[in-house]
Amino acid sequence: MSVWVIADLHLSFGKDVPKPMDRFGSRWENHAEKIARRWNAVVRPGDTVVMPGDFSWADTLSEAEADFRFLDALPGKKLLGKGNHDYWWTGVTKMKAFLAERGFSTVDFLYNNAHAAEGLALAGARGWFLEERQQTAIEADYGKLVRREAERLNLSLEAAEELRRKEGIGEPPLVFLHFPPVWGDFRLDELVDLMRAHGVTRCWYGHIHGQYSQPPSFEWKGITFANAAADYLNFTPLPVRI
Repeated sequence: MSVWVIADLHLSFGKDVPKPMDRFGSRWENHAEKIARRWNAVVRPGDTVVMPGDFSWADTLSEAEADFRFLDALPGKKLLGKGNHDYWWTGVTKMKAFLAERGFSTVDFLYNNAHAAEGLALAGARGWFLEERQQTAIEADYGKLVRREAERLNLSLEAAEELRRKEGIGEPPLVFLHFPPVWGDFRLDELVDLMRAHGVTRCWYGHIHGQYSQPPSFEWKGITFANAAADYLNFTPLPVRI
């Protein structure tokens, strides 16, 4: 059994959620068909796939039902994180009840918690991607946003440490974020320092599109960061552990 990662599926199967992605470039043409074909080629039923955000363009859970049906039919257990375009996202209890009522049994959430798979402890959060100086057009409390995301990541990392103790997992937690905490000259030190405090050495992120010439991974302060956005991966899940 294996662990995989792929972010930013940007599905819109709901009849009231038309959102063709090919307007963002030819790579996105028939992208849902590509996802299904390439996912089925590598992922097996006993595998785990982490999906750090931007799963569906739907505004509500009911609008996202068709997207969940598509996802549930793919092999493997899926762990969904929250992205900036997941407007359908509500409380985890409500989302789990929604899935259970419809018989979608292969989907769970990575949010304020952690999961164990294949001798790994998996943690994650959404993160944030704007420095305060870049946020002039957004009416939001930057400090509050960063503290909130740091607390959510801390909750997840603490849950991961508890899993490590219970299950005898030797490797430090793996982290999956929607926003990269390091990109170009952007640094979100609060999240990077938190990961370092927990011994994290590997982190995957999504959100970044069209940057196909960037290196597949880079290191910052002892942590290797890797882009897992679906279009960057050419819509094929990336192995975390095989």
